[in-house]
Amino acid sequence: MERLDKAALNALQQPEFRNENTLASTLKTLLFFTALMITVPIGLYFTTKSYVFEGALGMSNRDSYFYAAIVAVVAVHVVLALFVYVAWNEGSRQWREGKQD
Repeated sequence: MERLDKAALNALQQPEFRNENTLASTLKTLLFFTALMITVPIGLYFTTKSYVFEGALGMSNRDSYFYAAIVAVVAVHVVLALFVYVAWNEGSRQWREGKQD
């Protein structure tokens, strides 16, 4: 009876560790893409405004604001699409691992 209780207790503890690992993995992914969402559009905005549109292409200050904003908006959409792709694949991977148990 005692042996059966230990086996049942071990079976109950393993999913908790798996849930903690998946939670940590999910939070890491979320924090990574949050950092990307903040830095990439802002960085691309100022970089393309200064170096590409005003520097290399010689556009006016007003035009460079407009085109740099378009680049930043496209960057936001790319980061969001990457997040959805990674989250979808991570969720299906976790579902397959849980399904095999």
